[in-house]
Amino acid sequence: MSLRGLVRLARRNGRIAEPAPPPPAHPAASASDDELSGQAFTPPAALRGSAQVRHVDAGSCNGCEIELAAAFGPVYDAERYGVRLVASPRHADVVLVTGVVTANMAEPLRLTVAATPRPRVVVACGDCALGRGAFHDGYAVVGGVHDVVPVDLQVPGCPPEPDAIVAALRRVTGR
Repeated sequence: MSLRGLVRLARRNGRIAEPAPPPPAHPAASASDDELSGQAFTPPAALRGSAQVRHVDAGSCNGCEIELAAAFGPVYDAERYGVRLVASPRHADVVLVTGVVTANMAEPLRLTVAATPRPRVVVACGDCALGRGAFHDGYAVVGGVHDVVPVDLQVPGCPPEPDAIVAALRRVTGR
């Protein structure tokens, strides 16, 4: 198909996207995350509607990062739910951590969480971050994210699917 034909097709069809899934259930109604964290997650009222996410790779194999990139890509499009990646913890509302926490990343993770203004949410993404992945007993591993900083929300999976990541972030924004 020529470029001119492609432009004609785009003008005729317009923007094609799937409708958004229904908003997340009330935080107390979701048992999967509550069973893992041991407590119900209620997002801070200040974060309802939109959240800025700072991603920290604490020592992963990059499987979770690939799925995170897919979650923010055009198919899953986490930004349509008010979630945006930022480069600085000072601009973030959410710290999303992937991978086991290695000895070299324990202190940088603590400093990143401390630099994030309150109210903030810490999300452990992937089985390694939950302290039960393939690398949990490595010689340079401190443990899961919960061993270094308090965790508010957990996303299980090795690696977690993009829709699970988006669903967890939607629980933060409520959209």
